[in-house]
Amino acid sequence: MSVRRLAEDQFQPAAFAFSDENAVWADKTIQKYPAGRQQSAVIPLLMRAQEQDGWVTRAAIEKIADMLDMAYIRVLEVATFYTQFQLHPVGTRAHVQVCGTTPCMLRGSEALMSVCKSKIHAHPFERNAEGTLSWEEVECLGACVNAPMVMIGKDTYEDLTPARLEEIIDTFAAGNGASIKAGTQIDRIFSAPEGGLTSLTTEEPKARTRAKKADAESVSAPVDAAPVPPSEAARPKSTDAETNAALKTPATAPKAAAKNAKAAEEQPVSGTAAAEPAPAVKAEAPAAKPALTDKNRPAGIEKPAAPEDLKMISGVGPKIEATLNEIGIFTFAQVASWKKAEREWVDGYLNFRGRIERDDWVKQAKALAKGGEAEYIKVFGKKPR
Repeated sequence: MSVRRLAEDQFQPAAFAFSDENAVWADKTIQKYPAGRQQSAVIPLLMRAQEQDGWVTRAAIEKIADMLDMAYIRVLEVATFYTQFQLHPVGTRAHVQVCGTTPCMLRGSEALMSVCKSKIHAHPFERNAEGTLSWEEVECLGACVNAPMVMIGKDTYEDLTPARLEEIIDTFAAGNGASIKAGTQIDRIFSAPEGGLTSLTTEEPKARTRAKKADAESVSAPVDAAPVPPSEAARPKSTDAETNAALKTPATAPKAAAKNAKAAEEQPVSGTAAAEPAPAVKAEAPAAKPALTDKNRPAGIEKPAAPEDLKMISGVGPKIEATLNEIGIFTFAQVASWKKAEREWVDGYLNFRGRIERDDWVKQAKALAKGGEAEYIKVFGKKPR
């Protein structure tokens, strides 16, 4: 950040005082903060002082420090840190802030700065001969969709061309800045697409209105039901709950009614042979657990005096560790030595298909067997669980 200093003494006024209206506002602002926290009002008060005089003077800094019971240096630190505070005199009618961030730069902000140099002054922060205008380059002003843009006071002027900015500057120079419409300077609504809407146009609401009207008519219109057979009285009736479940929305009413009528036709009539039940679908039997005598079962060992903590392997919890211990697996070296057939046997025995490969137990076990937690961190970049 560039060094920011107060203006030279020749520009500094002897004293500062808020106007009557601003003094009332300042007192109310200070009262918003709890007792002992009044210093939190320093930024609002500095901004109000700048709005009143156009820039922040040394006298204003000292006055605000006295109001908030702050050391002068503390208020000076705030004023010099935030670039929103002008520490030198600016144009009395307009200080033009030109956005120079990437979106605006790509859309022509350099040309806008050239206009400021030719219409105001060759250097930023310098006023024109009359002292009514000044300019500077700033960072993003927050209307990137409408780039390029400038800010004057609290208003932004967007979608600018060099010619339009010249007109705006001339208008402010003449003292008629209030007559300029803020915001976009082209034919668009706020940040809507340039040239007009491309979606959700006026036809869209009409289409939705027609659809709603059609739905309403379909609900109120009588449904063409299927012919009622002679034995209708003997057929089971659908319950209100079933009917309500089928008619969830008005748009589905006709289709649901026709479906209910068809279902009624297919139900067996009282006194006739019942329809043959649909063949039951056989549930697929779970895969059988591999036998303990299988040749692919990993070799087990007797329980050592200090079994290793297999739970350090990601994917092995207390239950799985207990099962592994039951079949003689107590060390990382055992897991690290498993071949493909042995891994498949253990996978099937644990009934967790694919877990060993997915969590790479063998690689984890090799690292733990080689150097414990330190080697695990070296290989995987994190501690074991």
